[in-house]
Amino acid sequence: MRKRNNSLIVDHNDSFSTNTLLDTGSELNYCHKRGEGFPEPGDPFGSKSDKTMRKPCRRYGLMGRLKRIFLWLLGIYIAIPFIVKLCPSIQAKLVFLNFVRLPYFIDLKRPHDQGLNHTINFYLQPESGINIGVWHTVPSQMWREAQGKDRDWYDSTLKSPNPVILYLHGNAGTRGGDHRVQLYKVISALGYHVVTFDYRGWGDSDGSPSERGMTSDALFLYHWLKIRMGKKPLHIWGHSLGTGVATNLVRHLCDRGIPPDSLILESPFTNIREEAESHPFAMIYRYLPGFEWFFLDTISANDIRFASDENVDHISCPLLILHAEDDSVVPFHLGKKLYNMASQSKSLVGHKVQFIPFPFSLGYKHKFIFRSPELPHILSDFLGTTHPQA
Repeated sequence: MRKRNNSLIVDHNDSFSTNTLLDTGSELNYCHKRGEGFPEPGDPFGSKSDKTMRKPCRRYGLMGRLKRIFLWLLGIYIAIPFIVKLCPSIQAKLVFLNFVRLPYFIDLKRPHDQGLNHTINFYLQPESGINIGVWHTVPSQMWREAQGKDRDWYDSTLKSPNPVILYLHGNAGTRGGDHRVQLYKVISALGYHVVTFDYRGWGDSDGSPSERGMTSDALFLYHWLKIRMGKKPLHIWGHSLGTGVATNLVRHLCDRGIPPDSLILESPFTNIREEAESHPFAMIYRYLPGFEWFFLDTISANDIRFASDENVDHISCPLLILHAEDDSVVPFHLGKKLYNMASQSKSLVGHKVQFIPFPFSLGYKHKFIFRSPELPHILSDFLGTTHPQA
């Protein structure tokens, strides 16, 4: 490059080509538009200040991307309440979570794959066009005899002296969920039959979920069992959302003068509005103006109530409530509140009403109470009898 008469002449043999100059000028102009990364004095092409020029530019690009991500997240945050309000069915799906099939890839027709080698799978029809999947686990002392047996044999065992527990599971997953299977094993080992099922819309059962449908399925299965059991004890056990189904069922039975032998509620709540307000997912919206209108009223619009706090005023059978202090899904205070209401219920006067808390230090959370070594003693004390296995 040579300077002649104050003009800049570029030779092809010089180390800087015209393209290099243009490219460098473009980069300088790119940074100039951002007001940063200028070359140092005496270094017109940026060769000495290349790093000092490029780093601020890159930093600016990163900040721009973060800003765009933040704006997208803010937009989604604002949009969700309106989407839920305009499409109430979304809120119903979030309550039931029946589309979440954990664990995945299990064959509900093969309960022995889950370690239940004394369990049979079959299907019942609570109403025309609706088939629901059912598991019947016999007491564990019958496991050898149960090998290779058909449904007729399993049905016949319901006439044995062993009492039966009808288990109503919570939302999400299926009757084959791991924590549920572990509880079946514990109860079976104590000498009880365990009968459980997937409500319509869950697992491999037909239909779509609703509170009315869930309660109807539970009522159908209860009567199906009573026909085969006769006067033997039949206990209802509900967990989480299943506690709402359980209190609906037992209220219905008590109103007709045919109460079950007892009701056991594991991790219960008072009603679905209070549970939704206390749920961890609600934390990011709980203090948003209009939270109740956007979210809680939408649940009610789907005819979902699960009003256990109202139901306990109509229940007339022994009631046991189990709740872990570190339960983050259904907060402990809701179970305690329900117990306080039940203990003051006129319909429960003369019946045992018991509340068993599990300390935070045990780490049982929402679904691991089955791990408690005290559970057999708790059930024996509540039911007022030794377990059949013993």
